[in-house]
Amino acid sequence: MNFTALLNTIATLFIMLIVGYIAGKLGIVDGVASKKLSNLIITIAQPALIIYSIVKMQYSAENLELGLKTLALGFAVHLFMGAVAFIACLKIKELNERKILEFSMVFGNTGFIGIPIMESLFGDVGGFMASFIVVSFNILMWTLGIAILGRKRDDIKLTLKKALINKGTIPSVIGFSVFLLPILVPSFKLPSFALSSLSYIASLCTPVSMLIIGALLAGRSFKQIFGSGKVYYLCLFKLIVMPLLVTVIMKLLGFSDMWVLFAAALTSMPSATSVSMLAELYDITPGFSAQGVGTSSLLSIATMPCVIWLAQKIIEL
Repeated sequence: MNFTALLNTIATLFIMLIVGYIAGKLGIVDGVASKKLSNLIITIAQPALIIYSIVKMQYSAENLELGLKTLALGFAVHLFMGAVAFIACLKIKELNERKILEFSMVFGNTGFIGIPIMESLFGDVGGFMASFIVVSFNILMWTLGIAILGRKRDDIKLTLKKALINKGTIPSVIGFSVFLLPILVPSFKLPSFALSSLSYIASLCTPVSMLIIGALLAGRSFKQIFGSGKVYYLCLFKLIVMPLLVTVIMKLLGFSDMWVLFAAALTSMPSATSVSMLAELYDITPGFSAQGVGTSSLLSIATMPCVIWLAQKIIEL
């Protein structure tokens, strides 16, 4: 694992977040621009990132097995975090805030930030594995996530269609299909211009998403960012408690060092920007959700390397 590359990546993310904050304060990236940029990322850039992360890996039986194992890990880890989040949020009395906190604890920024972080830690194989995590993320977000947000709401429905057909699963199927093509056509190789095009579009994800988060923080007061006990409670569980719990459990279950570190890094990601988008869509305290996403993203810059360092020390015990 390349810890120096992780620190460099996090420092880069922090600088981009600050630039986004300044752009927000200057009105360059306002609410309208943020929504349009978010749509650009979700509809175009993230699908390209998912496809690219899969197809740039050469097909082999070992890589196929690795991808399927990662997919299974993604489901297991998200469901575990769902159980922990449910218990952790029982004490929150206000229903909408409880739903947002619970959702935010379960679903991290595995796509926009997760794939670049995993690549900095584990190289191309890290991005390849993270792309399979995105599949489990999207299926569970539109099932478990909608079930959380839909409590005592007749207008929020859980559907099989949303779970299976969404902006995460479709590009995953496309990428996986291209990845498997050498089984049928051994000489198949994706043209270099196609890989380059995917790479350029995918590269929009990280800088644009950090600009959006920075601009989102610019719209909140200093007190709103740093003065909410509930948001700190979210950050405590999302950024520290859950990744360390996952690390200890996987260590006790006998997983290899690589898998334990991968899971620790995965679960240390800040809350997903999807939280804010769905909160706004369904009118579930959108301001509070934005506060959670922004503050967890800001604090994760400090907590992520610390958690991964602690995970390494746990592995060495």
